[in-house]
Amino acid sequence: MNRRNFLKSSGLAAGAALIGPATHAQIGLHAASRRHIPMNRGWLFHPATAPGDTEIGFNDKAFTTVVLPHTNKMLPWHSFDDAEYEFISTYRRHFRLPAGARGHRVFVDFEGAMTASTVWINGHPLGEYKGGYTPFSFELTPHLRWDAGNVLAVHLDSTERKDIPPFGYEVDYMTFGGIYREVNLRIVPDVFLENLVARAIDPLSASPSLEVECFFERPTKESSGLLIETELRDGDKVLAKQSAPLSLRVRESKIPSQILRLEHLTGIELWDLRKPKLYEVHVRLLHDGSVLDEDTRRIGFREARFTPEGFSLNGHIVKLRGLDRHQTFPFVGQAMPARVQRRDAYILRHELKCNIVRTSHYPQSRHFLDACDELGLMVLEEITGWQHIGDKAWQDIAVDNVPRMIRRDWNHPSIILWGVRINESKDDHDFYVRTNAAARALDKTRQTGGIRSNLKSELLEDVYTNNDFGYPLHAPVAPLYLNTEFVGHTFPTRSTDNSARQREHTLRHARIHDQIASDPKFSGGIGWCAFDYNTHFNFGSGDRICYHGVSDIFRLPKPAAGFYKSQCDPEEEIVLEPAFHWARNDEDTGFTVALICSNCDHVKLFLDSGKGFQQLAEANPDRDQFPHLRYAPFSVLLDKKAIRDWGDLRIDGFIQGKQVISKRCSGRGVDRRFELLGDDQELIADGADCTRVVLRVTDEYGRIRPIANDAIQFELNGPANLIGDNPFSLVGGTGAVWIRAQQRPGTVVLKAKHPRLGTRQLVLTLRSAAPEMV
Repeated sequence: MNRRNFLKSSGLAAGAALIGPATHAQIGLHAASRRHIPMNRGWLFHPATAPGDTEIGFNDKAFTTVVLPHTNKMLPWHSFDDAEYEFISTYRRHFRLPAGARGHRVFVDFEGAMTASTVWINGHPLGEYKGGYTPFSFELTPHLRWDAGNVLAVHLDSTERKDIPPFGYEVDYMTFGGIYREVNLRIVPDVFLENLVARAIDPLSASPSLEVECFFERPTKESSGLLIETELRDGDKVLAKQSAPLSLRVRESKIPSQILRLEHLTGIELWDLRKPKLYEVHVRLLHDGSVLDEDTRRIGFREARFTPEGFSLNGHIVKLRGLDRHQTFPFVGQAMPARVQRRDAYILRHELKCNIVRTSHYPQSRHFLDACDELGLMVLEEITGWQHIGDKAWQDIAVDNVPRMIRRDWNHPSIILWGVRINESKDDHDFYVRTNAAARALDKTRQTGGIRSNLKSELLEDVYTNNDFGYPLHAPVAPLYLNTEFVGHTFPTRSTDNSARQREHTLRHARIHDQIASDPKFSGGIGWCAFDYNTHFNFGSGDRICYHGVSDIFRLPKPAAGFYKSQCDPEEEIVLEPAFHWARNDEDTGFTVALICSNCDHVKLFLDSGKGFQQLAEANPDRDQFPHLRYAPFSVLLDKKAIRDWGDLRIDGFIQGKQVISKRCSGRGVDRRFELLGDDQELIADGADCTRVVLRVTDEYGRIRPIANDAIQFELNGPANLIGDNPFSLVGGTGAVWIRAQQRPGTVVLKAKHPRLGTRQLVLTLRSAAPEMV
């Protein structure tokens, strides 16, 4: 079985740009021409297997042409059976190698396929890879046809196989199926850079250093005259450079490597939350001055440590405030491209104002992590699993997941902690000695954690990371302590729930963060969870959804999201978010308490019952309930007599006596506006690029009408496909679909018709995509 280490390269994303619009005859490879060639278009898919379907001459004309990322089954956003996507399917990809590839080594790199992939090239079996969340590669070189067509074939088993993590018992999330991440062809010299990692030395000093470890394959080849060279770059500017004759050693990773150091660097900017500065490390392998191979990684200089005084970033204590994330989406499961993955990071950082996210419960898309680097969103990344620990062979796969995760992601400055336990599993000393040893052998710059739900668990990791759903939280049981789940399944809340439940949902998150703020022994808290997600029949709310998120499955905020948003400094954004629906009897005893999440220091409420706005109440932050939060919510008790004459509500927010923000809520109970809002205006016509389109029914002031459930009818014109229901019934006054580009440029027009509020239109421009090289 071939389980070669996967090489995650910045060249993966840039491969198409390196190629340009050329024919195969025009393209040549020379000794210095490493290529990472995307091969995501032109795949052929069949939802079953057939005799001979891995052979080069198999007749696959009946197969469906698809583009990666691909889901093996389009589904409703709720109330479907996971058996619908649990089957074995076949993928085939015809390709011809570019001119000049002969004499090079050729690999195929899969970034993620769910769940077990058995791969053939030209009818030759290469092996089976067991795992849906970690990358894997196979070498194709011995079986290639250099001057004729080749066929790559995959039998993809998307069933919940008990021999593969996270399966074996039960799992509270759906895994879906398909080759749902990208695939690349990697063409390299006989001796090549297998990976590289850059480690900052004394990053807080005035003159830090950088240690660059370069890993190689085929080290036994004659190395006379070979030189390794590394540069630190800031854009086009070379900040430092070092070179040395190739002299390899076998270190902890067991792969031959060489270390170069760039000493006494000056003018280095740190990667921080507000200014996440990024640099590039470029490495070249040379022979007599000619480049044999080269590769690049993006890095950041920062010091991140959990201490008994709390979490320290660059020497400053930062209280961690974040949410857990599942990478699944409506309709297509996990098969969303880079733009959509990156959007989740944007939502977490800028709309929810989190400073950390946990990749529950598996390694997630490199595109998501790239965006975390760029946005200043810290990450706790963990291996695949949920409560269950299998037999020795199962554990071997889980242990193997540790280096696959770390070696893919160790250059991301956003990642501050490796999770090396199976989420909420029981203690298993020997197993977790192995996972911790694997992490520490590869990365001595980061600490380890392990998500448990037991305060008496054996601590083999550096940080005691614990899920605590009670209130008040248990006191920390270790010097380094992080709460990694709370609220969530103990108080599931739909966007259609009444104000009393929305208020309590919001308060539960606020109470936990207030307690966390009270004690430096809590490094912080990561709430369960960011977004609602699909689950199995024995979890969730009877429709295959866990309504545990502060945002819904479409990434649209519930009132509890306003609490997270309100915890940013006003210099970043002034926030005023009512945690209620403005309706007199939207709770059991009538409307009595207006909960408002804000970073203002004073609010005033006004009511217009037909005679103009008259002051109804005013309040300061609720320090009785939340004495420790920097920005406590406002709990405004309303006099029932004062609101006897119902009307419109206005809330004004003040900072140091100055009004800085105002919001209004209609009291009329009428749907006034229908809105169609796209996340993007342009897409790339590569067959995969995708953007979300949000649907909203609001009052006259732009507030969501939570009872609106109208069916919206779509008409799509142009080279794109609609991902979503058509018609789509609004949920809580809102919802979303996605637009996926086809493979030709042009203009796309989406029309959405509301039965009473008319038709809205969204226009997207599709730009040409670079052709794939193979």
